[in-house]
Amino acid sequence: MTTPVMLRETRHGEGDHVVELVLDRPEALNAISTAFAEQIASATRRLADDRSVRAVVLSSAVERAFCVGADLKERNGLSDAELMAQRVITRGAYGGVLALPVPALAAIEGFALGGGLELALACDLIVAGQGAQVGLPEVSVGVIPGGGGTQLLTRRVGWSRAASLIFTARRVPAQEAAALGVVDEVVAAGSARDRALELATLIAGHSPVGIRSAKRAMRLGADVDLATGLEVEDAAWRTTAFSADRQEGVSAFAERRRPRWPDV
Repeated sequence: MTTPVMLRETRHGEGDHVVELVLDRPEALNAISTAFAEQIASATRRLADDRSVRAVVLSSAVERAFCVGADLKERNGLSDAELMAQRVITRGAYGGVLALPVPALAAIEGFALGGGLELALACDLIVAGQGAQVGLPEVSVGVIPGGGGTQLLTRRVGWSRAASLIFTARRVPAQEAAALGVVDEVVAAGSARDRALELATLIAGHSPVGIRSAKRAMRLGADVDLATGLEVEDAAWRTTAFSADRQEGVSAFAERRRPRWPDV
């Protein structure tokens, strides 16, 4: 039997440099099944190798939810061996989003729970609609956030705030999530996708070499001491300083025109 397509891809903007990955499993509120995880992993691997991509947006075709997390109905029927086999696939999905070399943005409307919030946390920026609710409820069903949540949320908001959210398994509304630092921006309900695409388009207009190098420096430098981090930054700077993008950027500034970035 043919596996239904649960992840749709759309290109946006001048040059089609912004890629939108739309979660589209409405009957399950985008719960992540094994097949769904495979599709996310496959898409992100392909996009990571596509040098024309300058920004990626994760959104949902489902009005009520960005993603409600793991497909617990499927998981309930798995043997221990099958669960471990699934684990490899789901880690590939979350890791694939995290490993994107270009900025990734999540557009959250409705529920972003468990693995759904973890997909968003794997992105660099999170935009939430006013009616969104986020949470990591895994401890309430006997597991822990296993899609990067214990690590990414702690790095994003700090130990005590992450501990409060993970240990209590509570859901928080968009405005509280923004105050805690879980999401970066709250917009009117129903407009998170538009805002995320707006930001992605702005990002895509800047130097591809510069953006990729900045993200790499920030990611690699986040968990090392300052001296090592500054060396990481210096290596990334050298990549940009002697690139065609730097030459074009300086020329465009001097000539008061929009840069025409070379193909990367």
